[in-house]
Amino acid sequence: MQVFNLTYEFKLKPTTAQVAIFENWLEQCRRVYNYALRERKDWYKSRSCRIDACSLHSEYIIPVDTPRPTYSSQCKALTAYRKNSPQLAQVQSQVLQQTLRRLEKAFVSMWEQGHGFPRYKKVGSMRSFLFPQMSARALENSAIKLPVIGSVKFRQSRQIPDGATLKQARIVRRSNGWFVMLTLQWDVNVPQTIPRGSFLGIDVGIIHFLATSNGKTYPNPRPFKTLQRKLRLLQKRVSRKVTRSNNRKKAQVKVGKLQEKIASIRKDYYWKLAHELCDSAASIFVENLNLVGLARGILGKHCLDAGWGQFFQILKQCCWKRGVFFLKVDARKTSQICPSEFIAADIAAIKQIEMSQQHK
Repeated sequence: MQVFNLTYEFKLKPTTAQVAIFENWLEQCRRVYNYALRERKDWYKSRSCRIDACSLHSEYIIPVDTPRPTYSSQCKALTAYRKNSPQLAQVQSQVLQQTLRRLEKAFVSMWEQGHGFPRYKKVGSMRSFLFPQMSARALENSAIKLPVIGSVKFRQSRQIPDGATLKQARIVRRSNGWFVMLTLQWDVNVPQTIPRGSFLGIDVGIIHFLATSNGKTYPNPRPFKTLQRKLRLLQKRVSRKVTRSNNRKKAQVKVGKLQEKIASIRKDYYWKLAHELCDSAASIFVENLNLVGLARGILGKHCLDAGWGQFFQILKQCCWKRGVFFLKVDARKTSQICPSEFIAADIAAIKQIEMSQQHK
């Protein structure tokens, strides 16, 4: 038996009291995140100066035998803090622990993937919190029963297949409302898709979003470039408002809604295009691009506006749902050979190489 997870997103319909609880929990999670980050940062600063010299800027007097703050040690300290803090006691304990785990992942990404040092969260910047464990009967009649908070209604835009086990629930705040992301798990056997039928090669670009091996080209919607002027105007209005004023909050909501619109236009176009490509072929091959390097180039803004990475993820998911074979191949010379009529033979050769490597 294989185990696979899917995430279903629904829009919540919380009451005024529940919205107040959500906002309070986000603020408490933000404070816990910043406090834990400050504790770790102070420990690192106390070890950064020489033994025989002190920093002229500031002193960090921490005993030498003090261990480095970790996820487990900070969780133990959090348990003690909750006993003396009524505000922290109102938040479910696992929600706060997931906030510390989020900080731990940020440090792991810094050490292993070369990301920057974690930063403090400003007021209102924390947008989600997670319930890592949910009851098997939490979903009932278009409502979800959250720990401590209680039953919250949501708009069930699609049916959830039977036989699923609810594992996690993430509450997300966006400019257009509150959403819940449900992680569901199935224990079933999913057959592995193999290369078969007609082959289709895809080459992405900026002028045309993509060109296929059968000679078709698809336009680039460029939602950010289309709405960039309006976004710049709204951002200027935000910068001219008084900090933490109601007018500034209203202007920030308008900016967030426009950014949500840009993301929605892009995502809707990707899904429609992915289904159209799956209708035309049984095996799809795309370029394995260095998207980070392209984003840092002279055409970085246009590459990010195209969003090839998100499109590849959506196309891969769509192919998996519809039983279409999906594979990333070497991107060298794909722009020259993709429109030609010999792309099918090239892809077949690449497919044989990939299959032979898997057998080895």
